[in-house]
Amino acid sequence: MSIFEKIIGSLEDKQEWKEMEARSKSLPIEYYNAYKAIQKYMWTVGDGPSDWKDSSRIFQGILDLFEEGVSEGKKVTDLTGKDVAAFCDDLTKDEKSWRDKYRKKLNDTIGDKNM
Repeated sequence: MSIFEKIIGSLEDKQEWKEMEARSKSLPIEYYNAYKAIQKYMWTVGDGPSDWKDSSRIFQGILDLFEEGVSEGKKVTDLTGKDVAAFCDDLTKDEKSWRDKYRKKLNDTIGDKNM
């Protein structure tokens, strides 16, 4: 990894993110708003995946699902269920989250100082 990538991150990952965002913007407004709300929920709650590859896979999957739902004329909640938060939680239940990452960091930091 170059110093440049350490500072700003992978350019390939950034390009992939931009492509996902472009896909989301091409969705009908109901789907776009739901996608952005799901993103916000995952990042705000702290249970969103901490690994880019996991995040990418999950958000790509949501976009695939939403694009299919659009083509079938379904509403967002026909795909996610009425409890959209539970839908999100289920998508990330087996992934290492930001909360997990920060828990470990906190425990490691305090544990190291108490030895």
